[in-house]
Amino acid sequence: MKRFGLLVMFAIGVVAAYQYAPLAAQATGTAGQARNVTFNKDVLPILQKNCQTCHRPGEIAPFSLLSYEAARPYARAIKNSVSSRQMPPWFAEDGYATYSNDKRLTPNQIDTLVAWVDQGAKEGDPKDAPAPLQFVDGWQVKPDMVIEMPKPFHLPASGTINYQNMLVKVNLPEDRWVIAAEMRPGNRKGVHHGRVNVRPPDSDYMKAAEEGVAYENGDKRLGRSNGVIDLLGKFNPGLGDQAFNEFESAKFLPKGSDLIFNLHYTSYGEEGDDQSRVGLKFAPKGWSPKYRYFVHNGPLANNLAIPPNDPNAEVVAELTTQVPMKLVYMQPHMHLRGKDFEFRVTFPSGETRTVLKGKWNFDWQLGYDLAQPIDLPVGTRLVSICHYDNSAGNKFNPDPSKPVYWGDQNWDEMQNIFIGVLVDPTLDQRTFFKASGPSLLKRGDSGPTLSMMLQAPGGGSGSAAPAANLVTP
Repeated sequence: MKRFGLLVMFAIGVVAAYQYAPLAAQATGTAGQARNVTFNKDVLPILQKNCQTCHRPGEIAPFSLLSYEAARPYARAIKNSVSSRQMPPWFAEDGYATYSNDKRLTPNQIDTLVAWVDQGAKEGDPKDAPAPLQFVDGWQVKPDMVIEMPKPFHLPASGTINYQNMLVKVNLPEDRWVIAAEMRPGNRKGVHHGRVNVRPPDSDYMKAAEEGVAYENGDKRLGRSNGVIDLLGKFNPGLGDQAFNEFESAKFLPKGSDLIFNLHYTSYGEEGDDQSRVGLKFAPKGWSPKYRYFVHNGPLANNLAIPPNDPNAEVVAELTTQVPMKLVYMQPHMHLRGKDFEFRVTFPSGETRTVLKGKWNFDWQLGYDLAQPIDLPVGTRLVSICHYDNSAGNKFNPDPSKPVYWGDQNWDEMQNIFIGVLVDPTLDQRTFFKASGPSLLKRGDSGPTLSMMLQAPGGGSGSAAPAANLVTP
């Protein structure tokens, strides 16, 4: 799920500390020793490639980096953030896989930005500046269709807001293949994250729902998805837009489909309204992809239990493939106690490979695109291993004295790793996966853990139950 841009937001506290500090006159970076560094010639191309998607008016970043006049007051903040590798954000460890959306700055780019600041943050010749990037009404992609929630959802000033689900009629007159999608919140203060799901015309999911009315998770009128819901677009901090066409692939939007907006709201001290929307970029009519790009919740531990005061609680989940497919995308998901994540693939041959491992950051819920797809034969086990800090040492912990279970709110926890896979477009998505191993265990006082996998049905060997019946985050 390749991102066209990466959110590069510098911390407000860092900005406040550095934006008015005096600038040194001498260069200390290697790039500065070699030449005179200016904004227009050297810095602006880096900002365009890595920062401006979100550092522009109307986006999530707190200030613009479109011009010298806008960027100059934050020069010290830029130096501090890039030299410490705080920005751009990236949490996957090296050595496990190559990711096509790795937007970390090169050492030379970091040296260039540092040298620019150390030399006095000079503007340079305007003729050296590259042409400005063109953005379309705030969108990172140029959408062919924009679908908006038909009614705003009202957010109270305080209190808990449960997950909301809103049915939106699309009235699509024909099948279409979607090559990119971007979900944009209508209220950036109140929307923590959200998803837009495709409900095909033969689905009974939310059959009794009224269009434009928000229903809480758990409402009986939602019904069950029964495996026919496909995730079309997402909004998470740092995620950006999603593209699906890198491998001769696209997402399928059947004729007569409807969309379901699934939103996690948080109160922020004042009342407000949200009317989120999603933009879709279609493939040309008549074109058919080699692969269907399908997004699934992935291995999911809705049976998790985290003991009180545990600084390193382990939770494991497993999913088994039922059809041949290729893995192309992974996105971990936890809440405030999340600590680290790992995604393992165990092939039918018995070979096990870790393809993603890193530290969790709740504020930056990034997705990771594989540079090359990984073949997953039938019977491949997908295992997510996550750790949680439920101790008083975790400054984000709502209450270390209580056990923690699966739930929608931030003081609850979740454990899953969303996956994007390429499949034969003719196959029925209800047949793609089955939950297996530790995900089938009854909830205990802790775990499930790796040591418990032998207790799971089939000993963690892939004995499975339909994944469609699991609760989804």
